[in-house]
Amino acid sequence: MPDEHEFARSTEPFRRELLAHCYRMLGSLDEAEDLVQETYLRAWRSYGTFEGRSSLRVWLYRIATNACLTALRNRSRRALPSGLGPPADDPDISPDYGTSLGVAWVQPIPDALVATQQDDPATVVATRESVRLALIAGLQYLPPRQRAVLLLREVLGFPASEVAAMLDTSVAAVKSALQRARARLDEAAVGGERLTEPTAPHARALLEQYIAGFQNADVQALERALRTDASIEMVGTRTWFSGIATCLRYLTQVVGSSGDWRMAPTLANGHPAAAAYLRGVDGIHHAFGLGVLTTTRKGIARVTVFSGGPELLARFGLPPTWEPPLAKRPAPEQKSPRLGVRG
Repeated sequence: MPDEHEFARSTEPFRRELLAHCYRMLGSLDEAEDLVQETYLRAWRSYGTFEGRSSLRVWLYRIATNACLTALRNRSRRALPSGLGPPADDPDISPDYGTSLGVAWVQPIPDALVATQQDDPATVVATRESVRLALIAGLQYLPPRQRAVLLLREVLGFPASEVAAMLDTSVAAVKSALQRARARLDEAAVGGERLTEPTAPHARALLEQYIAGFQNADVQALERALRTDASIEMVGTRTWFSGIATCLRYLTQVVGSSGDWRMAPTLANGHPAAAAYLRGVDGIHHAFGLGVLTTTRKGIARVTVFSGGPELLARFGLPPTWEPPLAKRPAPEQKSPRLGVRG
């Protein structure tokens, strides 16, 4: 049996990037975490026979990629509402839940799981770009092996010869698959627009404006934050809206009254995001979900809403009910000391 401490010391540094890779392949954080665990289990079982013919990183990616390809057999692609049909033109109609049965949805991923402040800044930027929602949704249109080739070659930069070895195929087959994958992504118009970094001042300002608009029930503030061609989509339904006029009609219905919503800023899929809490009949703000903002220099281009409740927000390290930031919490009441005076 391999030495447990040696195995952990050698392989653990790759866990975060392997999670990002499996997430790109699957479009699901839940499944990606399971596949990373499967990767480490397979690696542990065969670590004693690892002969170093390739680097340990290449070896782990080979295991992870093939585990993902096995998981993707006979499985339909994950989607966002905008990938299932045209936008709705009437926000007064209830979202289309009934016909969404059987659809597997793209899940969001916290930036903190795939990039840390200790990473090289260029690596952080590249990682964020590689998990953007538009790319993750676009990748789902590719057959699994084309998806794997594109990610291994274009995102991770492995040479064609190493990718061929990972997938037990030829270099010519890898080059052909990459060409077809690129063409298909071009057809889906993925990655054509330059987005702002989620930590850039402009992106942070748009997020603050979005949060203030909801918390104050200020539709005009939301209008100022959105682009004229903005879109809103509600994951879990087939419903999405396009164009600021339709989006504002929808937002007017959901912002409610001032104080109904409380939101906390976070980062998801390389985007600024707002963790949303909605006030219940008990007066408590309960976890609702996540609004992921696609931000550009001209404003918010898209809001993708994931209504995952407390389970989703727990992924981002957030509580099930609203807790104000520490700086805004009222100071504890100071009791006056009792003087020791005897009567």
